[in-house]
Amino acid sequence: MTANAEQTRQRLIEAATRGFAAEGVHSASLLEITRQAGQRNRGAVHYHFGSREGMLVAVIEQHVDFLAAREKELLAAAREQPDDDLASVVTAFVRPSVELGDLGWQGRCYLVILSELVEDDPDSLHPDVVAALTRAGGYDAYGLLEERMPPMSEELRAERMSLVTTFILRAAADRARAGDRPAPSRHHLATDAFVRNLIAMAVGMLTAPVEE
Repeated sequence: MTANAEQTRQRLIEAATRGFAAEGVHSASLLEITRQAGQRNRGAVHYHFGSREGMLVAVIEQHVDFLAAREKELLAAAREQPDDDLASVVTAFVRPSVELGDLGWQGRCYLVILSELVEDDPDSLHPDVVAALTRAGGYDAYGLLEERMPPMSEELRAERMSLVTTFILRAAADRARAGDRPAPSRHHLATDAFVRNLIAMAVGMLTAPVEE
């Protein structure tokens, strides 16, 4: 790939990251993404990525290595904790998300995109998108979380884990976005305090009493 082609591809990925976060993965206009990337060729997305799904895979892959590496590191520490310790496992979701959000607009948009995708039925997603999400991690953390959660039905457990994941991703993105405002609407916790509080809230959601 030539240098110009690589630059065009990167501009399209950046425009798609903004567009997918703002308008939704399935709703964002590919033509508008192309325009925002400064491309006049209406077929630029299909030329560089083949399809919407191909572009989405490229967007996801931007931070796959970072997320996978951090999760592996944090899960190794979690496995050293007692079998009923949920907080250490939740940390493997929270810290990478907060750290990614702190990287700037791309990290924040990425978290919003992930929060949408985790709500989708995996069977409805293109296999290449599922494969990219798998490389980003999460599945090992989900497995350990399932082992340590208190007894409840499989349906309820899946619902709680899905809601907590979305809550964590959105909270991390919203915190990072608030930091860009010239006059934040409310006081925000320092990073370490925010992380500890988010972990405690997520654990509380996962272990809330089960209604009979």
